[in-house]
Amino acid sequence: MGLGAIDLNLLVALEALLEEKNVTHAGVRLSTSQSAMSGSLARLRRHFNDELLVRVGREYELTPLAERLLPVVQASLHKAEEALSLTRHFDPARSRQRFSMVMSDYVMTVVVEPLLRLIAAQAPGVRIDFHPIVDGQLETETHLRCHDLMIVPLGYQLPGVSEAVMHDRFVCLVDPDNPRLTDGRLTLRDLAEMPHAACGIGKLTPADRQLETLGIVPRVQVSTPGFNVLPFLVSGTDLVALVPERLARRYEGFARCVVVPTPFPDVPLVEAMYWHHNRHADPAHRWLRETVRKVGISLDEAPAAHPDRAAHGEIDTADDSHAEGAFPELTAAS
Repeated sequence: MGLGAIDLNLLVALEALLEEKNVTHAGVRLSTSQSAMSGSLARLRRHFNDELLVRVGREYELTPLAERLLPVVQASLHKAEEALSLTRHFDPARSRQRFSMVMSDYVMTVVVEPLLRLIAAQAPGVRIDFHPIVDGQLETETHLRCHDLMIVPLGYQLPGVSEAVMHDRFVCLVDPDNPRLTDGRLTLRDLAEMPHAACGIGKLTPADRQLETLGIVPRVQVSTPGFNVLPFLVSGTDLVALVPERLARRYEGFARCVVVPTPFPDVPLVEAMYWHHNRHADPAHRWLRETVRKVGISLDEAPAAHPDRAAHGEIDTADDSHAEGAFPELTAAS
């Protein structure tokens, strides 16, 4: 059967149906009524002589044929999108395009200001909608498709294409009058015994994993859904928070807190942008990615006001008030 005998729009419907495994959700994604989507599914079933979607309990699952079809359809539509975009032109100075980006409150604090300045200079008519990270939604292809870019730490198993855009490291944040603070430092024992203010985003941060490796289970006394509140929780309390340094430096000037190096080697934080493969060749999207890339480069090249580190990043276990045998697990881990 030749291509002329088939409505190629059915391929778009087929991809949505196989990815969503739900007629209603596929219709919402394509801004199509449920009845129209059901009609498309019926035509596709007749064409392939296969059910494609079969009900198992309350959910639908793909048939073996549908499992084989999905990657082929995805690749075909991706190539079609590339072909159609070859002659498409994007003029940022004249554009009124609206983009959607997902990022943490930390990234919003650090990235949005320079990003908007760059966009205002190049594309004053462009609109950006920023959305917070919602735990449990990031890993779905549907959620990725709904936004132009997601900027999240490397380690999230997102589908699509990714590229590292910004680097940072974790530091400790405490009140300047915290009694544990000696000579501007904290020890591993301090981190083990102090109450913690933590960012409860559903996943361990790289700093959390480092503590876990060292055998330290943080005594979390309070948690928040983001990093931005942590400096104010630390202020006037005996809490400690492990936060990205760029954010910590922003708050150090007006929140009652000080930045202290971690008593273990630097823990890097790499933020990456993720996007759906269907947007990869779009000229407007390429411009957006390049703009974010420039902001990330400028941030990485900016001089950082790093606090002095004992022994150039070596683990600091110095604590005259504790005998070596009193904390064997930390002595061994360090």
